[in-house]
Amino acid sequence: MSDNRTSREVQTRELTEHPKQWMQPELLPVPVKQPGYEYRWIRVSIHEKADPRNVTSKMREGWEPVKVEEQPDMQLLVDPNSRFKDSIEIGGLLLCKTPTEFVRQRNEFFAKQARAQTDSVDNNFMRQSDPRMPTMFKESKATKVTVGTRE
Repeated sequence: MSDNRTSREVQTRELTEHPKQWMQPELLPVPVKQPGYEYRWIRVSIHEKADPRNVTSKMREGWEPVKVEEQPDMQLLVDPNSRFKDSIEIGGLLLCKTPTEFVRQRNEFFAKQARAQTDSVDNNFMRQSDPRMPTMFKESKATKVTVGTRE
């Protein structure tokens, strides 16, 4: 009877496994994205002190807490002492979502504000080139120093 066995040296796990490297763990896990929604971690406390002002402002912007049922992979990460029951809170940060349309509208609003401020500054400085407009900076007349010549 012949043995068709492979040698033990060939069957070792070390030869079949890929080499592993140390990787820094992520502080916050990345949620599984749902189409039509944007996700963000929102501060609910800092140094174990609640930050209701930040939370309420974000809720008024349209952010809403993500339920554990929506992200079952994060079930083990839920803070048992969280004020937001059935939501995902890690280290004082609450996972929230909002429709993508809200994010687009918010970005457009702030881009419009930035453009208006930039235009205002540009127009203010352009006054200097128009002689009919008062100058912003008083230009002092430089005194002219001449060196006399000796004869």
